[in-house]
Formats: sequence, C-alpha cells, structure tokens
Amino acid sequence: MTEDALTQLNSFLSYLQVEKRLSDHTVESYRYDLERLRDFCVEHNIENWSSLNTSDIRTHIASRHRQGLGSKSLQRELSAIRSLFRYLLKKNLATVNPAQAVKAPKQDRKLPKVLDVDQVTGFLEADTDSWLEIRDQAIFELFYSCGLRLSELTALDLVDIDLADCSLVVQSGKGGKSRILPIGNKAVEALKNWLPLRADLNRGDEPALFLSARGTRLAQRSVQQRLENWCRKKGIAEHIHPHMLRHSFASHLLESSGDLRAVQELLGHSTIGTTQIYTHLNFQHLAEVYDQAHPRAKKRTP
Repeated sequence: MTEDALTQLNSFLSYLQVEKRLSDHTVESYRYDLERLRDFCVEHNIENWSSLNTSDIRTHIASRHRQGLGSKSLQRELSAIRSLFRYLLKKNLATVNPAQAVKAPKQDRKLPKVLDVDQVTGFLEADTDSWLEIRDQAIFELFYSCGLRLSELTALDLVDIDLADCSLVVQSGKGGKSRILPIGNKAVEALKNWLPLRADLNRGDEPALFLSARGTRLAQRSVQQRLENWCRKKGIAEHIHPHMLRHSFASHLLESSGDLRAVQELLGHSTIGTTQIYTHLNFQHLAEVYDQAHPRAKKRTP
C-alpha cells in the first residue's frame, strides 16, 4: 500500500482515540482488524483504500471465515472497516463505503451460562478464614449484587462507593458511559467487613476499592485466579468465571421483575437487543419446567 494509505489509517486510529475518546483496548482492536485488511490489499496489489470495492471486502471476509473466525469476530472486522470508510468519506478520501452491504455469516447465538439462586447462595455464603477471603467475598458479592463487568469492578475507587446510600458509581463503563447502581444488603455487609482491612493495607494514596497484598489496585487476572481458588477450596466442581455472576444477576433479576428496560440500564447495555438474550434464557428455563411438569407436555429426551 502507498504511504498515503498508511497515513490515513493512522489518522483514523488517532481520530478514534482523541475525538471519539475510545479506550486504548478498543483502538487496538480496530488497528488489528484493519491491519488484516491492509495485508489483504498488499496481497492483491491494492494500493489505496479507495480502490477497494464490495467484491474485495466479501473476498476478504470469506478468507477470514475460512481461517476459522466466527460470526462475531467477522462482524467486528466489518464494523471496523465500515468505520474506516465513514471516516474517509468524511475527509473526501473515498466516494463509497464498500463494506456497507457486506454481511458476516450468521451463527447460532449461544445462551450465557448462569447459576441458579441456590447455587449462588451456597457459593457466596461460605465461611471466610483470612483477610484475602474477606476481600474476595466482598468482590463476589458486589459482582452478583450489581451485575458488574470485571473491568468495571477492578476500576472502582473507594470514593465510588456510598454505603450510607447503598449505591456505587461506575465511572467509565463500556463505551465510556457512567451509571449509578444500587448495592444489596449482603454486598454492603461484605464491604463493611473488607474496608477496615483495606485501610490497614493501603500504605499510600492508592484510591482503588480492592487492593492486593502489596497495597496496589487488584488486577483483573488476579480476580479470576482468586475466583478459581475460591471454587476449589469450597469444593465447587463447576467452572465459574466473573461474567457468570453478571449473567446470573441479570437472569435472576429479569425472572423476578420482568422489567427488561431496567435490567438493560443496570447492566449498562447500549441497546435493548443485547439484554434480550436473557429473555431467551428465561424462556428456555420455563420450557424445561413445562416439559417436566405439564401433564400434556411432550417429555424431551435428555
């Protein structure tokens, strides 16, 4: 590709970071996906972005699909390509968006795995015998109480928590959006057990709510490892990951309230469609209950 084309790509990535204020992680994802398109252009002797047509984009996506990429990853790549060309059109560096009409192959939508209420209760109400487990219990209670993402939990600062009001503020959720969430009584109690220990660990001005043994902000990978240790010590054979607690929060809340819009707000989803997967999950559960209990139901074979 020409130097001008590579400069345009770098300008687009800077635009995402500076003007659109996307996270470094998101910008790197755009970079990775668009560098795959750049490799395609080099392989096919295409020198400029404006020389790409719809057939080229379809060929590129088909090639990526043959390499083993799933529908979700291909949709993400197409989204990155469309965004690049919207930028080029805005700058009068292209006349059409060749990816606009290209669609990724569909695949069955996998339903998230959740714990039932009894499983969550047994998981969270286990005894603690060290400061680490007191901290971990507060972490897991907060995951389930507020439906937090892992990145949101580790980004929490002490000032984001208001125990008097039983609420917390997610300062920068997905897409840079903030939201206020209620904290349940059990999570408040767990936090009250943790905060005096946190004060002893904090040797400086570390603002993080959850600290490591060194008094620094707890990393995401550390939370995942502590969850694995917790399950192993408590004799839980099932693999439980942080997002499963978020899924369980959403499913249980929707099952009890039926208020899809409220669950969307609590989860921080930008569109209602993302939240609707939990309605499919609850319908699947209801269908299983129906099959087992209704005298005229056709019993499904396991």
